[in-house]
Amino acid sequence: MTSLDVRTARPDQLVSGDKGQWEIICGLEVHAQVSSQAKLFSGASAAYGGEPNAHVSLVDAAMPGMLPVINKFCVEQAIRTGLGLNAEIHRWSRFDRKNYFYPDLPQGYQISQYKEPIVGEGEIEVEPDGEEPITIRIERLHLEQDAGKSIHDLSPNETYVDLNRAGVALMEIVSRPDIRSAKEAAAYFNKLRAILRALGTCDGNMEEGSMRADVNVSVRRAGTKEWGTRCEIKNVNSTRFMMQAIEYESRRQIEILEGGGLIDQETRLFDPDKGETRTMRSKEDAHDYRYFPDPDLLPLVLDEAWIAEIKASLPELPDAKKKRFVSDYGLTAYDAGVLAGDSDAAAYFETVAKGRDGKAAANWVTQELFGALNKKGVELSASPVKAEQLGALLDLIKDGTINGKIAKDVFAKMIETGEAPGAIVERDGLKQVTDTGAIEKTIDELMAANPDKVDDVKKNPKAFGWWVGQTMKATGGKANPAVVNDILKKKLGV
Repeated sequence: MTSLDVRTARPDQLVSGDKGQWEIICGLEVHAQVSSQAKLFSGASAAYGGEPNAHVSLVDAAMPGMLPVINKFCVEQAIRTGLGLNAEIHRWSRFDRKNYFYPDLPQGYQISQYKEPIVGEGEIEVEPDGEEPITIRIERLHLEQDAGKSIHDLSPNETYVDLNRAGVALMEIVSRPDIRSAKEAAAYFNKLRAILRALGTCDGNMEEGSMRADVNVSVRRAGTKEWGTRCEIKNVNSTRFMMQAIEYESRRQIEILEGGGLIDQETRLFDPDKGETRTMRSKEDAHDYRYFPDPDLLPLVLDEAWIAEIKASLPELPDAKKKRFVSDYGLTAYDAGVLAGDSDAAAYFETVAKGRDGKAAANWVTQELFGALNKKGVELSASPVKAEQLGALLDLIKDGTINGKIAKDVFAKMIETGEAPGAIVERDGLKQVTDTGAIEKTIDELMAANPDKVDDVKKNPKAFGWWVGQTMKATGGKANPAVVNDILKKKLGV
């Protein structure tokens, strides 16, 4: 076993082939776009979209004589991320040129960091789908500039190039090969995304390409220590595709090895339509890129006081937030994890829960609200029900204005219209009936109409539920359930 290989797959994680069991070895190289208004080495806009080639400076286009100038804020964002990942911040780092030729790389090289990255080893703890926590080690985080975009489907004979992304700052976060299943890979990626979003260093928008992963997969026979030959699956931009790609690729490699073949080290692409990976090119090694220090950029030398200042400004991160939600609001570990894992959800919940019952607030947010939004295909940020409105709904339940059943009806109208709960209750006459005289009258009428049921409930206590249901039905669901229960017990003598 090498010093890198410290985790062994659990028995339930092993994959069965025709000739034995196999262990998946996986590591992720996550590319996260730095949240910054300007690019890494120029003042051009780093905003998503825009007309093709509208966000391009002379530096980005590699015009002769143009020199890169480091964006200090991007460096600060990398340091902030490293601190959030419990990683070592290197006081001295440098930029290198990674040489390769492609139409969307005007310089003919990418400015990146190779042997001396800004952030060294760190780690994060993940809980894959409620399983026992595991620690995934991080090897490094380095800064680099993104390439542009080649567009192949606008013409049958030509390739178009959009350089808007050229020079945008990326953080490449490289994990150790500690991942042993597709589920663990997804959990690691989601946890990393939650941390970056909480830190404000990457918006994590996978649809816009702000966060994507290269997934390295190899397999070895269960119980062996030797590394298998790995294949890299490029630019996977969703956890669902990531899991599918790992499962397909591991099966593909097992079939080859059990058939007596060898795995070619190569770069592959995942085809989500077919659910399979396919060859892209042979895998390059570092020497293929002819790395050397960029002569136009001085090394980065970081001041201790600056690092301490950044560390002091770090926000509360998901793990700490989860613990606080459990201790302060009495939430289950699962609900706390769901809410703390998304900064928007956490902020929404805390607004709803402020001065109210935390468990009730969590139930309404995670079950009623999230369920309704998922059904409508709407993100939390675009929710028609604002946190203050949901809190007001809980207040109406607590003060007895409405009961739980009516509250769900009111909430359904809030989701459709965005109206305040109080306005809906007033307009539709949904206030809870607490007038004992009115409730007693309703019950007396039911007893007069159902004398056989009166005798039945005394012999069969379970029949009491029928009386509650009929009373609520007769009052249009508006009667206070507690008052109904008290009056029924007295009148029926149970």
